[in-house]
Amino acid sequence: MTTEKNILNRLYLVAGFMFLFAVAVGFKLINIQFVEGAKYKELSEKRVFKDFTIEANRGNLYDANGSLLATSVPEYDIRFDALTVSEDDFQKYVGPLAAELSKLFGKSKAHYERELRRARANKNRYYLVARNLGYSQYVKVREFPMFNLGAYKGGFIAEQRTVRELPLGKIGERTVGYGQAGLEGAYDEYLRGRNGHRLKQKIAQGQWKPISDANEVEPEDGLDVVSTIDVNIQDIAHHALLGQLEKFKADHGTVVVMETKTGEIKAMANLGVTSSGTYYEKRNYAIWEAHEPGSTFKLMAMVAALEDKVVDTSDVIDTENGKVKYFDRIVRDSHRGGFGKISVARAFEVSSNTAFSKFIYENYKNNPEAFVNRLNNMGLNQKVGLEIKGEGTPKIPHPDDNNWYGTTLPWMSFGYGVLLTPLQTLSFYNAIANDGIMIKPRLIKEIRDRNQLVEGFHKPIIQNSICSKETAKKVREMMKNTVKRGTASNIYNEKYSMAGKTGTCLTGYGNGKESSNYIASFAGYFPAENPKYSCIVVISKPDKDIGFYGNVVAAPVFQKIAQKIYTDTPVIDEFNTLEIDNPSAEKSFKSYYAKAQKNNSKMPNVKGMPVMDAVSLLENLNLKVEIQGNGIVKNQSIQEGTSIKQNQTISLITG
Repeated sequence: MTTEKNILNRLYLVAGFMFLFAVAVGFKLINIQFVEGAKYKELSEKRVFKDFTIEANRGNLYDANGSLLATSVPEYDIRFDALTVSEDDFQKYVGPLAAELSKLFGKSKAHYERELRRARANKNRYYLVARNLGYSQYVKVREFPMFNLGAYKGGFIAEQRTVRELPLGKIGERTVGYGQAGLEGAYDEYLRGRNGHRLKQKIAQGQWKPISDANEVEPEDGLDVVSTIDVNIQDIAHHALLGQLEKFKADHGTVVVMETKTGEIKAMANLGVTSSGTYYEKRNYAIWEAHEPGSTFKLMAMVAALEDKVVDTSDVIDTENGKVKYFDRIVRDSHRGGFGKISVARAFEVSSNTAFSKFIYENYKNNPEAFVNRLNNMGLNQKVGLEIKGEGTPKIPHPDDNNWYGTTLPWMSFGYGVLLTPLQTLSFYNAIANDGIMIKPRLIKEIRDRNQLVEGFHKPIIQNSICSKETAKKVREMMKNTVKRGTASNIYNEKYSMAGKTGTCLTGYGNGKESSNYIASFAGYFPAENPKYSCIVVISKPDKDIGFYGNVVAAPVFQKIAQKIYTDTPVIDEFNTLEIDNPSAEKSFKSYYAKAQKNNSKMPNVKGMPVMDAVSLLENLNLKVEIQGNGIVKNQSIQEGTSIKQNQTISLITG
């Protein structure tokens, strides 16, 4: 009896558990059906359907004259859904399709027909037909037999992506930049546009097919940025720097050319050596690399002393024997035996270290903070604030620093112990050319939406006044004489005037003589009388056996740039109209432009026209224009005489 009772109790217990389990299952089913059903349905659909981002085309990046620096070019991959085409359509069009593919891509008709039939036999819904097609090729393929039936009936799948191209190639590559670097990064908020969306269906493992030919949300292209860079001056600066780097087997170098009155940067070249001995745009040394400037800093020391009126240009300094001792260290002139007794102005021209250390040390040794404060008040401890990321931090030592020594002040006088980037140094020199007014360097002129001006940046931004006009005038005369009869006399030319200062700085000296190298530099402006351009050249670690002084290594680059700009670029602004060598194209443009004012239903012929003329004409017809290249139009994606629609896109291929 007891045994039967135990068995009965166990049955009740099992039945109770089963009942609770059934209740839990029922509750879960009700919860899924009525509470969480929408969530699971959405999750299921996500596994089959997915919203893909369609990246917007980045805006174009232009130089100051309208030449392309960077542009977005669409590329397409063409795939074939062999299962979606009906049997009748497949058999009818597979031969003609193979023939057209053979004409365009070169392989035999038999090859393409065999591959297409194999794709259908294997039920391949994502067969790759062609990769990396340009827009004009994509348009052709889209109209091929079978493909022209569309995505559902013809199995046509087109996948678009945007590729960024630099028409100048490696010239100015770091200045143009990519990602968050260079001009591309600095003005990304204008260039990037707004992305669109396209719904796709999963058809196989890892493969997605667009639901329709159109996007759910169309991408909005970015705005165009017109920079201050002049490709002609950029080319001059690039090749002048490259030639000198190769000649002296230097590690790296940089050149910046800036318009004096506006602060517009016309060229910024940065080249570093590779392991094979060639040079490429490695880093933006002009903005990033803060280093000891050496004797180019004597301009800053001179301006400070003149502003504080502790010296005058006519004061005489004894350079002794070219050696002056401060505590346990000796300042030496590059000229053995020194220069004797010379004026302060002449000390600048011949770049006497001993003279500068003496008049700076003697006048500021009891109050070195006065000298440092003067330098800081001139803005030397502040970044330029250029939009390009990665600007190096300047350093002006202060008497309160832990590493301020008795020798710090005299060594600062000729550019040791301080840190400046090339662009920061150039900004100071440019201010002297502007009667003491420092203007912020800039790299942008305009933001445009195609031909419509969105925002202009034409007014110079004045940062501060670094000195009086009187002081600026005095040091300008010194810099002019430095080229005429001083350390840079080797680049003097009667036909075009230049002014500037050489610099030679020992670097790596803390690691022993064998590991020490030099930084050669030259900073100045031209013409000397009415400056139009300022320029700095910095070449790091030239081969010491070939040469390392600033006048020998860096100054000739400055001279070549000045000479070429004098020769190739008018000092007075001129406007030269674009010559059209094709009279028929010019006649065609005039004819169609007149028609565009009355009739906007037919596509004109723009082949042979300058691309900017063609863009102007087509946009007057309310067409969206995509450009591949720069120059004369060689081909157009919509043929002459074709009926056109509002906001239709046309692609122009130039050459």
